[in-house]
Amino acid sequence: MPAATIIEAQPALPGDAAKPQVVHLTVDAESAGQRLDNYLIRQLKGVPKTHVYRIIRSGEVRVNKGRAAADTRVQTGDAVRVPPVRQAVRTEKPVPAREFAVLFEDDHLLAIDKPAGVAVHGGSGLAFGVIEQLRRARPDARLLELVHRLDRETSGVLLIAKKRSALKHLQEQFRERSTGKTYLALVAGDWPERLKVIDTPLHKYLQGDGERRVRVVDAAHPDAMRAVTLVKVRERRDGCSLLEVTIKTGRTHQIRVHLAAQGHPIAGDDKYGDFDWNRRLQKRGLKRMFLHAWRLQFEHPASGERMQLLSALPADLSWPSPAVTPA
Repeated sequence: MPAATIIEAQPALPGDAAKPQVVHLTVDAESAGQRLDNYLIRQLKGVPKTHVYRIIRSGEVRVNKGRAAADTRVQTGDAVRVPPVRQAVRTEKPVPAREFAVLFEDDHLLAIDKPAGVAVHGGSGLAFGVIEQLRRARPDARLLELVHRLDRETSGVLLIAKKRSALKHLQEQFRERSTGKTYLALVAGDWPERLKVIDTPLHKYLQGDGERRVRVVDAAHPDAMRAVTLVKVRERRDGCSLLEVTIKTGRTHQIRVHLAAQGHPIAGDDKYGDFDWNRRLQKRGLKRMFLHAWRLQFEHPASGERMQLLSALPADLSWPSPAVTPA
């Protein structure tokens, strides 16, 4: 059994019993390899995720006495200093247990067909997501951890690790870009056959209201992140194109921003899309963004076998009527 996480609180001064104290954590073997933000979210029960990210960005969280970013991978024995934070008493309703359609399952991993409209985890005003519901539905599972993420609006293949060794192996594949992630997207217009590769940097920023957005920037931009998207036309009809989109980098909103920047927004995209077209699509039955995680390729974490999982287009995604093709 790995050593338990060690939590040491600074001694409180007389009269300060109710005040939160500095906490020192020692990363155990079971937690090694996790992102710092995910590690802290699990350790600081009752602390809002927004506050966890705030104390990381401010530099108040220290790993081995140094500043660390949210995506820093903690290792066994790392000393993590956490500033005083108040852990709110949870008053939310209990997480409802829920199982999802299973595409593949064995002792190492679980692949589900995630429906649209369900976040993969709680946070940002959401009390729970897929992973919390699965844990409630499977109370005897020793471990259930997200290997990667999908946007709330996106449906399709989602991988969940059932062993820590599988989680590390699969996440390493995602970091090294050895997985194959292909989506189906319906876009406005006739996608150019010659445009097969989009290699355009992206920049993530916050709007004045705090909402996260992404835009295409020049490579010289100080915060530019390289993003590569491969596009193949599957079908053309009624002034639209159904695309197979494979991402070689996993940037936030990458597909949505890359396609929209080429003048071909995704149908139903409420952030980067054609809003007038979207309204007409809604009247014809398209109630959400037409983006679906269709295929995922990876090596099995135990056997090394190359696997391919497919998720068919769900019933709520279909070609729009010719009456609502883009103007």
